[in-house]
Amino acid sequence: MLELQTKLKVKRNAHAAEVRDQLRLPFDARQKTRLRTHLVSGEEVAVMLPRGDILRGGDLLTASDGRIVEVIAEPERVLHITCATTQALMRAAYHLGNRHVAVEVGNAYLRIAVDHVLEDMLTGLGAAVTIIEAPFEPESGAYSGSHTHESAGQGGRIHQYGEVTDAGIGHTHPHSSHHHPHR
Repeated sequence: MLELQTKLKVKRNAHAAEVRDQLRLPFDARQKTRLRTHLVSGEEVAVMLPRGDILRGGDLLTASDGRIVEVIAEPERVLHITCATTQALMRAAYHLGNRHVAVEVGNAYLRIAVDHVLEDMLTGLGAAVTIIEAPFEPESGAYSGSHTHESAGQGGRIHQYGEVTDAGIGHTHPHSSHHHPHR
């Protein structure tokens, strides 16, 4: 079986290598570092990335046979959130952040995974919420570059006071101020 074990440090449009296949996955699957799946061509592959890696649309992977494979963020059902004012959109983002929800931040919109409870909350805050099909690329988190966690296929979530908690297991790591230059 073909193995995908290395993520190149450049995106597709910045790389001259010939892309020979594509790996098309929704966000939940792109968070997993161990995964059996199929390339767009139908060939079965094993994704075996270092712990903590999250695949993004446009990432390039090197296969065990030397091929370059491009990651495609598969369109999926998401809540598309807009507001009448910037302040209202910021308020919606604040409330989503308080619930440790993965959020894609776009130009005058937010996107989250479909969740009817959060949809009701956002509507109550005055947001316009629609369900659309689109690639989902949530923010990776303020501290993800230096400290990443993974559990049950979910990326780490940033909690109040700079603690990172793995979703669902209550495992926390307090961070000292040397990680945060703004303190």
